[in-house]
Amino acid sequence: MNYVVSNNKLSGKIPPSICDLHSLQLLDLSFNNISGSIPPCLEKLNSSLLVLNLRGNKLQGTIPNAFSNGSKLLMINLSENQLEGKIPRSLENCASLQILDLGNNRMEDMFPFWLGALSDLQVLLLRFNKFHGALKIPSKTNFTFSKLRIIDLSFNSFSGDLPHRYFKDWSSMKETEENAAYMQANVNIFGEKYFCNKFQGEIPEAIKALSNLQLLNLSNNELSGIIPSSMGNLTNLESLDLSSNKLSGKIPQALVQLNFLAFINVSFNKLTGPIPQGGQFNTFLNMSYMGNSALCGDPLSKDCGDPKASERPTISSAEATWSDFPSGFDWVFIVTGVASRLVIGVLFGGHLTTGCYKWFLKRFRK
Repeated sequence: MNYVVSNNKLSGKIPPSICDLHSLQLLDLSFNNISGSIPPCLEKLNSSLLVLNLRGNKLQGTIPNAFSNGSKLLMINLSENQLEGKIPRSLENCASLQILDLGNNRMEDMFPFWLGALSDLQVLLLRFNKFHGALKIPSKTNFTFSKLRIIDLSFNSFSGDLPHRYFKDWSSMKETEENAAYMQANVNIFGEKYFCNKFQGEIPEAIKALSNLQLLNLSNNELSGIIPSSMGNLTNLESLDLSSNKLSGKIPQALVQLNFLAFINVSFNKLTGPIPQGGQFNTFLNMSYMGNSALCGDPLSKDCGDPKASERPTISSAEATWSDFPSGFDWVFIVTGVASRLVIGVLFGGHLTTGCYKWFLKRFRK
């Protein structure tokens, strides 16, 4: 049995009587005006419910601790509500969960490292909440997020160093194209002024192992050190945004071998020396490098042999647009951070969850 009444003007609260539909497999009340809280009695549906989609309502309160052993849930989407509090630990019981979207709420919690025990979890979206603290994982656990393909932590208050162990353990981001079970995700682009994450330290060398990563956005944080030349091993990378950090040193010449790189932004760092030449670097514009006064070479007018030469007038960050940003990605890691100016923020919008949701509908609707 499926219960789909999305995209209407339903108001009021979710009736507790819905919990008596013991054969319910799909519950979709998304994009209505439903208020109140999520009824704890949904626990009665654990043995049947496959998809829970309450996205785009006015739900308040906390997520009930209502997920018990034997849960068959594959997808939970509670995004774009007014939910608060912490992520309930009973989600550990959702052993089959593949997609969890809690984005655009008011949740306040530490990073839920324990979700890494869910061996089938492929998509984790926590963007636009009040999550905080470091991305730590207990050393004596196996919470590795082994099948994770898409993670979006942007626009929270995370801090500390980037998690080296996660870069090592995300094995699904290392799969070859022949072995990968692709999940298509469209990416929306827009700019706003926000306070977000404050990741520090250096870019982990372990990132080189994510050989099938297609989009990497570490912008607007407090990252320091150099851009590792080993990032040249990310041969499937299509988009790289390291802007608005404190990175220094040269842009590695090894990045020239990234033949699929369609977008790069290293603006507003402390980079020095010549811009790599050849390959895709011959297609990038001035705006990709602005805010690094010690960079030189094409496409800048500053000749590396003449340190007194000035750059061409740069486009202000408020005017900059990236209309040629690639529109489709499979495996994405996003931890965009603090913004003191206009941010080109890379976020997942409706297309991701809609696409996945349609796949679930096709597979499980009877």
